Formats: sequence, C-alpha cells, structure tokens
Amino acid sequence: MSEGFSALILAGSRGGVDPVAGYAGVSHKALIVLEGETLLARVARALRDAGATRIAVSVSDDAVRAEATALGLTVLTAANGPSLSVREGIAALGTPLMVTTADHALLHPDWVRRFRADAPPRADVAVLLARRDVIERAAPGTKRTYLRFADGAWSGCNLFQFATPRSIAALDLWAQVEADRKRPWRIVRRLGVGTLLRYLSGRLTLVDAVAHLGRMAGLNAAAIATPYGLAAVDVDKPGDLDLVRTLLAEQRAVH
Repeated sequence: MSEGFSALILAGSRGGVDPVAGYAGVSHKALIVLEGETLLARVARALRDAGATRIAVSVSDDAVRAEATALGLTVLTAANGPSLSVREGIAALGTPLMVTTADHALLHPDWVRRFRADAPPRADVAVLLARRDVIERAAPGTKRTYLRFADGAWSGCNLFQFATPRSIAALDLWAQVEADRKRPWRIVRRLGVGTLLRYLSGRLTLVDAVAHLGRMAGLNAAAIATPYGLAAVDVDKPGDLDLVRTLLAEQRAVH
C-alpha cells in the first residue's frame, strides 16, 4: 500500500496524575520531550513520513490540545475510553484509519509501512503484535505484558488498522473488554467453551484467536506479526521512559 492514509493518535487520559508524566515533570506524557520533540510530535512525524496525509489527535488535556494545534493536527475531544475515541475518529476521518498512541515514543515509519503492506486485503481490522523473542532481541531485559499462545508469547504494538466501515463493529468488542479489564474471566468467557479449551490446552494460536474474535464481531480480523521488536515498546511506566532514553542514546552513538 503506497497511497496516503488517515491516522488517529490517542492522547486522552483516564484522569488523575499519570506516573510517567509525573516522573518526567510534565502535565501529560504526550508532552514529554525526547531529543527536542514532544512524544506527540515524534509520533505525528513518524506517521507523516509513513504516508499519512491527515492526522487527528484525541485529547483531554488543554496543554496537549495546544501542542496538537501547533503541530497542525486535527484535534478531537477524547471520549470516555479509547474505543469510543476511535469510533469518533472513524466518524471524523473515515476508513481506512491507522490508530496508535501518543506514548509510542520510538514509532518508525518503516513499522507502519510494513504493517500496512502485510495486512491482508480482505481484513476489516488488523492489529500489530510482536513475539517475545523478537522483542527481547531488540531490547534485552525489557518487561512487557505477554499473551501466551501455541505459537509463542506475544505483546501488542499499539498499532491498529481499521480498514473498512465494517471495522467499527470491533469497537463494541473493544468496549466490552475495557469494561471487563479487571475481571479477566469475563473476557476469556467471550471466546466460547471450545476456543477456551483449545487455549487452556495450549493448542490455540494467536492468529486463530484474533480471527475467532473477529468472527464474533461479524468481520474479518487479522493479527500481523512484526519483525521490529521495538514496535512493542511504549511508555507505560517510568522504567519504559528510561529504556527509551537509553535506546535513543545508543542509536545516536552508532550514527
């Protein structure tokens, strides 16, 4: 896929003081400065370099709103939760829509281009993931949250492609998962008994699990494996910010 596309950056907040923002001494982690740029500016630049022709930001913080405006981005007011914010992003920008987060500090245009190229043409929605061995080769010692399946342990990369209008159906399932995030047994129960048994017996692959969830939502869903381990590194906690700073320093030293 070489044509331009639209993108949405999620930069809302669940409220309260974000520990990473507090650690960095800013009001919102999208405003953390790395190598002279805010995280929001870095993410927007990577998306533009990957071919994004229109970029919107979902915000709930006045300072982030001001930064987004200064960067020439379309500003949307964040809804109550990521899934609703994406729904409003699709309403404003249409599909296909690439979705990522403002804390994706290392986002690189090649990751986005490869993701778009690898997504099956028939997929209504696609999600990018990285396998644990790929991540640990790129960032030894990093601590991520992994989903364990028959084909390995996987971590999300905060990159989603909502390719068709039908993809909005995935947001209903996303909203349900958000609501049950502190009650994981309810999330697992949605898979159905047969799929759950395959998972518990170690026979369910990630690709099959995502396809099954897509069928539940009435659409074609695809899990895309990235060869770029750093695509799974975002800034969720202070240790992640330290890691990103170290990685950037190492990259500068090499070049």
